[in-house]
Amino acid sequence: MSLQKMRQWTMVGLLALAASEAMFHPLPAVAQGELTRKAKTKVAPVYPELARRMNITGTVKVLVVVSASGNLKDTKVVGGNPLLVNAAMDALKKWKFEPADVENSGTVEFKFLPQN
Repeated sequence: MSLQKMRQWTMVGLLALAASEAMFHPLPAVAQGELTRKAKTKVAPVYPELARRMNITGTVKVLVVVSASGNLKDTKVVGGNPLLVNAAMDALKKWKFEPADVENSGTVEFKFLPQN
């Protein structure tokens, strides 16, 4: 089997895995729009080595709900390559936001571009 065929089958498998994850773990819808809540701590995602080798770039968009205390309450991926989504979600789980009187929701974007 050629390397290109193996890559295609790997991508098919990853896409199927991502689709099944979304199907079995539905999240409630949250308001769309850029998140205006200020982050106290931001962690940058680690570019996955497989994505780097395959020259995969792009943006991962995540809808988030931030509790009044500043912790992530809920997340829902709304766009992005499956190879990049896990890295974005791992980083986002480490984010902390400033406290507020109410919970807020909006989108957070992670851009993945190769560094030479």
